[in-house]
Amino acid sequence: MAFEKEVLTTGEVAKICNVAPRTVSKWFDSGALKGYRIPGSRDRRIPTSELIRFMKAHNIPIEGLMSGRTRVLLVDGEREVVETIQKILTEQTNYEVRTATSGFQAGMEAERFKPHVLLMDIHLGEGDARQLTDMVKKNEHLQFTRIIAMSGKLTDGQAAGLRTQGFDSFLKKPFQVRSLVEAIESATNIAA
Repeated sequence: MAFEKEVLTTGEVAKICNVAPRTVSKWFDSGALKGYRIPGSRDRRIPTSELIRFMKAHNIPIEGLMSGRTRVLLVDGEREVVETIQKILTEQTNYEVRTATSGFQAGMEAERFKPHVLLMDIHLGEGDARQLTDMVKKNEHLQFTRIIAMSGKLTDGQAAGLRTQGFDSFLKKPFQVRSLVEAIESATNIAA
């Protein structure tokens, strides 16, 4: 999406930086992110070179700009599960996938990687899933990261209650690749 274009919309910048389009507009209006308005319109345009400068100045990972790909952080305590899902997503989609096998490791990786989607087994460890969810929801740089819970142990009623615990959606293990991709696409569907 991005580096092939010389100029980006606020919606495109929002997806690259994993923030809301309104946040990009605030950066633009404050002068922190340079660009221009379309004559006779309120629409803003940001040159790619300015976005790169801004991202570097604010420690926003530029991998999203260079690849234009959806960033997915996969967290599961079972290494075999992590490796299998990572292999499938890497081979069958254009997602940029990183992994973690503990809540601590996932928190560190989330800070660096700024994922669009956090795909997490909710039975991660003693309170790890809850702590990780809270950390993501409270971190202003991760406020638009969508969290998809995974579990093979929950009843439908328990799964329905996950939204109140900060999860955006739920996948019941085992799941088909199509279901996983649909959940990620639905979570990252940002209007441009």
